[in-house]
Amino acid sequence: MGGSGSRLPRDLLGEYQELTFLSKQEILLAHRRFCQLLPREARGQALQTRVPESRLLTLPELRANPFRNRICRIFSTAETGEDALSFEDFLDLLSVFSDSATPEIKSHYAFRLFDFDDDGTLDKKDLEKLVNSLTGEGEDSRLSLLEMEQLIQNILEESDIDKDGTINLSEFQHIISRSPDFTSSFKIVL
Repeated sequence: MGGSGSRLPRDLLGEYQELTFLSKQEILLAHRRFCQLLPREARGQALQTRVPESRLLTLPELRANPFRNRICRIFSTAETGEDALSFEDFLDLLSVFSDSATPEIKSHYAFRLFDFDDDGTLDKKDLEKLVNSLTGEGEDSRLSLLEMEQLIQNILEESDIDKDGTINLSEFQHIISRSPDFTSSFKIVL
């Protein structure tokens, strides 16, 4: 028969459309892509199966993203500590990165991506990891200690409204609201 080996029930399709920023076509395409990541024998149970991070990272859209591991971690609802995504996790990921997602949703998840220690704030260590992720961690692309310190100081001066040495979610969203290009660049298209 070919195809994905698994069909998405019509009632779930409508429910997923209501709960995400995705169209029916995008959901069906996402389901097909998700099924392709599964072993052939598991495709019939796609809605009950998780795709491990190692398989997700074979997607070109994630493979090239410097935050690929953080993306898998943030969107995984697996209770085992493994960064495996269910189909619904996969839809959430695609929904947040879609053009239709609101700036508030995008900035919330961007903040979570950049909060490497998951403590609810972006501190100097988070900002250093963020800069290194964006510039590359190779010797030729890494900023010097002085350059890094100056850049982080500039970011905090611009963003840290309450002057506590960290950036919280509302401060981050305030800065993002002044950057209209952010929402158009924060996307993954399948």
